[in-house]
Amino acid sequence: MTQITLRQHMHSQSTDAALMLLIEDIATACRMIADRVRHGAFAGVLGAAETENVQGETQKELDVISDEIFQQVVGDNPHLAALVSEEVDEVNWRKSEPKAGDFVVYYDPLDGSSNLDVNLSVGTIFSIVQLDADIAPEPEAVQIKGTQQIAAGYAIYGPSTGLVITVGQGVDGFTHHPGSGEFLLTQPEMAIPPKTQEFAINASRYDMWEPPVRQYIDDCLRGVDGPRDKKFNMRWCASMVADVHRILTRGGVFLYPKDSGNAAQGGKLRLMYEANPMAMLVEQAGGAASTGLGRIVEVAPTGHHQRVSVILGSRDEVAVIEGYHEG
Repeated sequence: MTQITLRQHMHSQSTDAALMLLIEDIATACRMIADRVRHGAFAGVLGAAETENVQGETQKELDVISDEIFQQVVGDNPHLAALVSEEVDEVNWRKSEPKAGDFVVYYDPLDGSSNLDVNLSVGTIFSIVQLDADIAPEPEAVQIKGTQQIAAGYAIYGPSTGLVITVGQGVDGFTHHPGSGEFLLTQPEMAIPPKTQEFAINASRYDMWEPPVRQYIDDCLRGVDGPRDKKFNMRWCASMVADVHRILTRGGVFLYPKDSGNAAQGGKLRLMYEANPMAMLVEQAGGAASTGLGRIVEVAPTGHHQRVSVILGSRDEVAVIEGYHEG
């Protein structure tokens, strides 16, 4: 059976030519990052770099390398106005006079890099918006709501290299074919079941959770004898890409809520290049993505490194968690 390439699939969705070329550039960067991850042990680059990113997190050498690859490959796209990276403090403006129709790409070049040393899945997350007017190249200009995303996706570097993308017409998964170098369509029309009996959360932060989150998890853990009247599985990969990929494949909910340890920053995960793109993907797959009090994509940005509470996955279960917050 002939398999459909990424380009063929985007053609079938009548994707704008400029957007298609940008997504192909991103796919190329992800192929190159996958290669560096795969050969990281041989090159001696799995350890920590002697630097911190803007969030004060110790960078892995591959965080820095992955960001450089993304800048080099995607940064030369002729329709790109700016790159906004987790690893770089300032907005990387690629045009001195951004015009309507140009793109802004927000990205986390290597999500879950703490997993590198133990050979678990990591990934790259990206979000794309298109400017609807000419702008001045100032930081405030990239503070754009998630509802204005026109595309989002992630690459996952595991046993195979996957690429999961939405351009607003559902969610499709592709797998890199090493022989041809192509991303081939292998998971068309990915959909999240509305109900689930599985959650992913960093349980080590239990004593810092706000009461609604703690009550929800307590009720889940009580199983068939508790108020949820069913048994739950817990999963936690310490990689948002890996956890969300599992949810897109078989359902579940992922929580990284605001708690007493990160409330001053607004939460743990970043709105523009982690929460927004994953929220768009999850919603396009029939799921829901919430802060606990409303849709993630409706949060008004106040900075391009803004943090936010994240609860996403199976639609009915997210609604249950929102009910705990309302209560």
